[in-house]
Amino acid sequence: MISKSFSHFTAALLVSLTLFAQTLRADEAPLYDIVVYGDSSGAVTAAIDAKRRGHSVILVNPVSFPGGMSASGLGATDFLGRRNTFGGVASEFYDGVAAAYGKDFVRSFEPHVGHKVFQKMIADAGVTVVYNELLDREKGVKMNGKRIESITTLSGKTYRGKMFIDATYVGDLMAAAGVTYTVGREAESQYGEDMAGVRRGDTNPRVHYTQKDKDHFTKDVDPYIKPGDPNSGLLPYIVKIDGLTNGQGDTKIQAFNYRVCLTTDPKLHIPIEKPEGYKEIDHELLLRNFEAGDRRMPALIEPLEGAGSKVDWNNMHAVGSDHPGANYEYPEASYERRREIEKQHQTYIRGFLWTMAHSPRVPEEIRKKSAAYGLPKDEFTDNGGWPWMIYIREARRMVSDYVMTQHDCEGKKSAPDPVALGSFGMDSHCVQHIVTDKGTVQNEGVIWRVPPRPYGISYRSIMPKESECENLFAPITLSTSHVAHGSIRMEPVFMALSQSAAIAASLAIEKNVSVQKVDYAALKEKLIAAKQIVELSQIPRPAKKTQ
Repeated sequence: MISKSFSHFTAALLVSLTLFAQTLRADEAPLYDIVVYGDSSGAVTAAIDAKRRGHSVILVNPVSFPGGMSASGLGATDFLGRRNTFGGVASEFYDGVAAAYGKDFVRSFEPHVGHKVFQKMIADAGVTVVYNELLDREKGVKMNGKRIESITTLSGKTYRGKMFIDATYVGDLMAAAGVTYTVGREAESQYGEDMAGVRRGDTNPRVHYTQKDKDHFTKDVDPYIKPGDPNSGLLPYIVKIDGLTNGQGDTKIQAFNYRVCLTTDPKLHIPIEKPEGYKEIDHELLLRNFEAGDRRMPALIEPLEGAGSKVDWNNMHAVGSDHPGANYEYPEASYERRREIEKQHQTYIRGFLWTMAHSPRVPEEIRKKSAAYGLPKDEFTDNGGWPWMIYIREARRMVSDYVMTQHDCEGKKSAPDPVALGSFGMDSHCVQHIVTDKGTVQNEGVIWRVPPRPYGISYRSIMPKESECENLFAPITLSTSHVAHGSIRMEPVFMALSQSAAIAASLAIEKNVSVQKVDYAALKEKLIAAKQIVELSQIPRPAKKTQ
């Protein structure tokens, strides 16, 4: 008969041997020069640059496709007329897209074209990509002092590296490595930004939105379930907050949506049906806004290059395809909870599109125009025409030795170590629908102001403090205020920043130093050699007109 003590000893020994074997397997995993963990377009540009420099590199992708939003519906790229403010691999991508249409330049493109261009660039560079590998956020980051040694995914696969680049839209690796970050909006007082924090849409004048009333309510709309009766409760996703004043900070983030690609071509048309779980009350605010007299088409509809029937459908005006208030948990949520939030957004947006096309309470001209659109059969063919990825406009933001702020965007302060340029407007979509003092609905959080000129984005803003991690970059969830992030968060800028991160990682390996100790003068030389645009003097001037 075997004693209990011996059984316990045997069990403990087996556990120890198992843990030893797992450690041994982790130590025996290949050692890469650079490990890129990311689901964004920047993840692709970083991996390509690292591979071209002769480094051993692997792209660990938590989703099933490459290219992030640039392959998942965001076809109307926000260049704001400044296509010449970025170069390098980002420029190669847009040149590849244009070439696919037989042109020298296109601004807007079909999702499948972006996807194919990314696939070709990855194949041409010889980058190894593993898909659907989610980081074990609880115990998957192994540190040695202030350096990441390896990351392990939920499937049990381990990837060791000398340098790591977190190119996710949410900053999961950065957070798991213990790097300081923030979520939400700073107060005005934190960085002295007059666009920071709460921005009530019912203030007068609306000094932070130059296109008057574009994304605000222009009519009085009742917020209560039973109009005129506060005791009946508020409609979904409307909040009443006492003492809400401009400039207050909070942990809320701007609204997400799906950048749906739609078509009017009958041969490609997949009808948008009423989704399972549809509730008309979820769209009551939209309908009441129409009935109050706002007859604007609540969508930014941009034609895409190609056959001419496809569009990128984005949010616009008071109530559109954005879903304010439904995403606050997303940055910190578990993977399971994120999938639930994504499903909720999909149900809401499908319901919005169905309501626009079918409700008799929608103005007839808008209803007819909406009804002409459907999902395209030749896009996202494994997902019924629906985009693979939700549009994460904002999530975690690192807090490092240099925080990009409104003052950088406006040229009142200039980083001495730029690694890319930003130029788009400081832009935040609605954060929440609020009840005004007079008892109507208004959007809160909307800001828009265009920088006077392109501005440099600091090298220090894409890496943590040296006291926290010495071999990590976070070029997507970089160190910015909420206001500055609204300008920097453009796909071409993410691609440029990520390539700069790869170049800096290469230099850190070559010199055997931490990423914080990389000599900027040497880095700048390599950036310019890689055709990165880091200062205004590099931007080509328009040719002078001759008589």
